[in-house]
Amino acid sequence: MIQDEIKVSTQTLQWKCIESKIESKRLLYSRFAISPFRKGQANTVGIAMRRALLNEIEGASITYAKIKKVKHEYSTIIGLQESIHDILINLKEIVLKSESFEPQKAYISVLGPKKITAQDIKGPCCIKIIDNTQYIATLTKEISLEIELNIEKDRGYRIENLQKISRRFISSGCCFYANTKCKL
Repeated sequence: MIQDEIKVSTQTLQWKCIESKIESKRLLYSRFAISPFRKGQANTVGIAMRRALLNEIEGASITYAKIKKVKHEYSTIIGLQESIHDILINLKEIVLKSESFEPQKAYISVLGPKKITAQDIKGPCCIKIIDNTQYIATLTKEISLEIELNIEKDRGYRIENLQKISRRFISSGCCFYANTKCKL
Protein backbone atom coordinates (compact mmCIF):
# COMPACT_ATOMS: atom_id res chain seq x y z
CA MET A 1 0.00 0.00 0.00
CA ILE A 2 1.48 3.33 -1.08
CA GLN A 3 0.63 6.09 1.34
CA ASP A 4 2.53 8.95 -0.32
CA GLU A 5 2.65 9.31 -4.07
CA ILE A 6 5.71 10.85 -5.63
CA LYS A 7 4.87 13.44 -8.24
CA VAL A 8 6.81 12.96 -11.46
CA SER A 9 7.31 15.99 -13.65
CA THR A 10 6.24 15.61 -17.24
CA GLN A 11 7.96 18.86 -18.21
CA THR A 12 11.09 18.66 -20.33
CA LEU A 13 14.34 20.09 -19.00
CA GLN A 14 15.09 23.57 -20.23
CA TRP A 15 18.56 25.08 -20.59
CA LYS A 16 19.16 28.80 -20.33
CA CYS A 17 22.38 30.84 -20.55
CA ILE A 18 22.14 33.38 -17.75
CA GLU A 19 25.38 35.21 -18.48
CA SER A 20 28.48 34.88 -20.61
CA LYS A 21 31.50 37.17 -20.58
CA ILE A 22 35.20 37.41 -21.32
CA GLU A 23 36.91 38.37 -18.06
CA SER A 24 40.41 38.49 -19.58
CA LYS A 25 42.41 37.00 -22.44
CA ARG A 26 42.89 33.86 -20.37
CA LEU A 27 39.51 33.58 -18.66
CA LEU A 28 36.08 33.03 -20.21
CA TYR A 29 33.01 32.79 -17.99
CA SER A 30 29.50 31.45 -18.58
CA ARG A 31 26.66 30.56 -16.24
CA PHE A 32 23.71 28.34 -17.17
CA ALA A 33 20.42 27.37 -15.56
CA ILE A 34 18.62 24.08 -16.06
CA SER A 35 15.11 23.42 -14.75
CA PRO A 36 12.81 21.98 -13.46
CA PHE A 37 14.27 19.70 -10.78
CA ARG A 38 12.81 18.24 -7.63
CA LYS A 39 14.15 19.35 -4.24
CA GLY A 40 17.74 18.09 -3.73
CA GLN A 41 18.05 16.81 -7.29
CA ALA A 42 19.75 19.91 -8.75
CA ASN A 43 23.03 19.54 -6.82
CA THR A 44 23.39 15.89 -7.76
CA VAL A 45 22.80 16.53 -11.44
CA GLY A 46 24.89 19.74 -11.42
CA ILE A 47 27.99 18.10 -9.95
CA ALA A 48 27.81 15.18 -12.39
CA MET A 49 27.33 17.54 -15.37
CA ARG A 50 30.22 19.76 -14.27
CA ARG A 51 32.61 16.79 -14.12
CA ALA A 52 31.43 15.39 -17.43
CA LEU A 53 31.67 18.75 -19.22
CA LEU A 54 35.12 19.60 -17.83
CA ASN A 55 36.44 16.24 -19.03
CA GLU A 56 35.26 17.05 -22.57
CA ILE A 57 36.98 20.44 -22.85
CA GLU A 58 39.99 20.11 -25.11
CA GLY A 59 43.10 22.20 -24.63
CA ALA A 60 46.88 22.41 -24.69
CA SER A 61 49.12 22.44 -21.65
CA ILE A 62 52.76 22.31 -20.64
CA THR A 63 53.21 18.72 -19.45
CA TYR A 64 56.80 18.99 -18.25
CA ALA A 65 59.79 21.30 -18.13
CA LYS A 66 63.53 20.65 -18.29
CA ILE A 67 65.52 23.45 -16.68
CA LYS A 68 69.25 23.46 -17.39
CA LYS A 69 71.40 22.93 -14.24
CA VAL A 70 68.36 22.00 -12.09
CA LYS A 71 67.98 18.55 -10.53
CA HIS A 72 64.57 18.80 -8.82
CA GLU A 73 61.64 21.18 -8.33
CA TYR A 74 62.75 22.34 -4.87
CA SER A 75 66.07 23.72 -6.16
CA THR A 76 66.95 27.40 -6.16
CA ILE A 77 69.14 29.36 -8.54
CA ILE A 78 71.13 32.36 -7.34
CA GLY A 79 69.95 35.36 -9.35
CA LEU A 80 66.47 33.96 -9.87
CA GLN A 81 63.80 35.62 -7.72
CA GLU A 82 61.41 32.63 -7.70
CA SER A 83 61.97 29.02 -6.67
CA ILE A 84 61.78 26.33 -9.34
CA HIS A 85 58.48 25.22 -7.81
CA ASP A 86 57.03 28.74 -8.29
CA ILE A 87 58.21 28.80 -11.91
CA LEU A 88 56.45 25.47 -12.55
CA ILE A 89 53.22 26.84 -11.10
CA ASN A 90 53.53 29.94 -13.32
CA LEU A 91 54.18 27.75 -16.39
CA LYS A 92 51.06 25.67 -15.62
CA GLU A 93 48.94 28.84 -15.68
CA ILE A 94 49.92 29.75 -19.25
CA VAL A 95 46.96 29.28 -21.57
CA LEU A 96 47.95 27.73 -24.90
CA LYS A 97 46.20 26.77 -28.11
CA SER A 98 47.61 23.97 -30.25
CA GLU A 99 46.72 22.94 -33.79
CA SER A 100 48.63 19.65 -33.43
CA PHE A 101 47.79 16.49 -31.51
CA GLU A 102 51.50 15.56 -31.50
CA PRO A 103 53.66 16.61 -28.50
CA GLN A 104 55.54 19.82 -29.30
CA LYS A 105 58.74 21.33 -27.87
CA ALA A 106 59.12 24.99 -26.91
CA TYR A 107 62.03 26.80 -25.32
CA ILE A 108 62.80 29.72 -23.05
CA SER A 109 66.36 31.03 -23.31
CA VAL A 110 66.99 34.40 -21.64
CA LEU A 111 69.84 36.41 -20.14
CA GLY A 112 69.20 38.53 -17.06
CA PRO A 113 68.46 40.79 -15.47
CA LYS A 114 65.02 40.43 -17.02
CA LYS A 115 61.35 39.87 -16.25
CA ILE A 116 60.41 36.63 -18.04
CA THR A 117 56.90 36.43 -19.53
CA ALA A 118 55.11 34.08 -21.88
CA GLN A 119 56.31 36.13 -24.87
CA ASP A 120 59.82 34.75 -24.18
CA ILE A 121 58.62 31.23 -25.10
CA LYS A 122 59.87 30.21 -28.54
CA GLY A 123 58.04 27.32 -30.16
CA PRO A 124 56.54 25.95 -33.35
CA CYS A 125 53.95 27.95 -35.28
CA CYS A 126 51.20 25.44 -34.39
CA ILE A 127 51.35 26.60 -30.73
CA LYS A 128 49.71 29.92 -29.87
CA ILE A 129 50.10 31.67 -26.52
CA ILE A 130 46.81 33.34 -25.58
CA ASP A 131 48.26 35.96 -23.20
CA ASN A 132 51.89 36.94 -23.94
CA THR A 133 52.06 39.05 -20.76
CA GLN A 134 51.62 36.04 -18.44
CA TYR A 135 54.40 36.28 -15.81
CA ILE A 136 56.87 33.37 -15.40
CA ALA A 137 59.87 34.61 -13.37
CA THR A 138 62.40 37.40 -12.78
CA LEU A 139 66.16 37.16 -13.25
CA THR A 140 67.79 39.63 -10.83
CA LYS A 141 71.40 39.06 -11.90
CA GLU A 142 73.28 38.59 -15.15
CA ILE A 143 72.67 34.85 -15.49
CA SER A 144 71.17 32.75 -18.24
CA LEU A 145 68.08 30.60 -17.85
CA GLU A 146 67.26 27.84 -20.32
CA ILE A 147 64.03 25.85 -20.11
CA GLU A 148 62.77 23.16 -22.48
CA LEU A 149 58.98 22.74 -22.43
CA ASN A 150 56.86 19.85 -23.65
CA ILE A 151 53.40 20.93 -24.84
CA GLU A 152 50.57 18.47 -25.49
CA LYS A 153 46.94 18.70 -26.54
CA ASP A 154 44.41 16.53 -24.70
CA ARG A 155 41.28 16.58 -22.53
CA GLY A 156 40.65 16.67 -18.78
CA TYR A 157 43.41 16.32 -16.18
CA ARG A 158 46.49 14.13 -16.29
CA ILE A 159 49.01 13.19 -13.61
CA GLU A 160 52.22 11.93 -15.22
CA ASN A 161 53.73 8.60 -14.28
CA LEU A 162 56.97 9.81 -12.66
CA GLN A 163 58.79 6.55 -13.47
CA LYS A 164 58.32 7.18 -17.21
CA ILE A 165 59.91 10.62 -17.09
CA SER A 166 63.69 11.05 -17.02
CA ARG A 167 65.08 12.54 -13.81
CA ARG A 168 66.22 15.56 -15.81
CA PHE A 169 62.59 16.58 -16.32
CA ILE A 170 60.32 18.20 -13.79
CA SER A 171 56.77 17.00 -14.29
CA SER A 172 53.81 19.26 -13.81
CA GLY A 173 50.44 17.56 -13.38
CA CYS A 174 48.58 19.19 -16.24
CA CYS A 175 45.10 20.52 -16.63
CA PHE A 176 44.09 20.66 -20.29
CA TYR A 177 41.14 22.92 -19.54
CA ALA A 178 43.32 25.49 -17.84
CA ASN A 179 41.62 28.46 -16.17
CA THR A 180 38.11 27.22 -16.84
CA LYS A 181 35.41 28.18 -14.34
CA CYS A 182 32.26 26.11 -14.32
CA LYS A 183 29.21 26.94 -12.19
CA LEU A 184 25.81 25.32 -12.39
